[in-house]
Amino acid sequence: MARYERILLKLSGEAMAGPQSFGIDPDRVKALAAEIASVAAQGVQVGLVVGGGNIFRGIALAARKMDRVTGDHMGMLATVINALAMQDALEQIGAHTRVMSAIQMHQVAEPYIRRRAMRHLEKGRIVIFAAGTSNPYFSTDTAATLRALEIRAQVIAKATKVDGVYDKDPMKHPDAVMYKRIGYTEVLTQSLGVMDATSIAMCRDNKLPILVFNLNTQGNIMRMVSGEEVGTIIG
Repeated sequence: MARYERILLKLSGEAMAGPQSFGIDPDRVKALAAEIASVAAQGVQVGLVVGGGNIFRGIALAARKMDRVTGDHMGMLATVINALAMQDALEQIGAHTRVMSAIQMHQVAEPYIRRRAMRHLEKGRIVIFAAGTSNPYFSTDTAATLRALEIRAQVIAKATKVDGVYDKDPMKHPDAVMYKRIGYTEVLTQSLGVMDATSIAMCRDNKLPILVFNLNTQGNIMRMVSGEEVGTIIG
């Protein structure tokens, strides 16, 4: 039996790139879609936010002297590309999905309307939230937090490439210690870099837990929603 009835799953754009670290790897997206669909098949209502770093990073050098607002809008459009790729992969295996964009583009996605999103979730559709919040200066972490609060998700599941939250970067420090549980304030004061400070503060103010787990371990999404001890709980 699932521990959560409704979750917001946050994936980085790099999660869709596979080993090449940029672009979209069809095999990687297919594998992610299979895991997400299996969770939805258990009756868990899934909202999904995907970043755009796998696409936007490719033009980051050219964008360095670009206006920040223009650059952020380009990043939002990158998330729409990823959302459509994920929707295609999910629908190829029979999952019902909707892409809802904060920037209106009627030919490719529904406009984001909170009540409609909640209705889709209640009908068992996987809802992919694209284009961030439509506002510059906000990350996709913040967009994920905002959507999680709006749809009344019980948890934000933040997928990463490490097992959870550590006291220091485990990629650089072999002696790094992983937390099983940690408070919002500790994450902020220790600058642990799990999500941006705005996201953590919003979760703290609204008592929304964050579960940080390793996406590269196959089956972790299902383990997480089943209530197994996976990753780190921030709360």
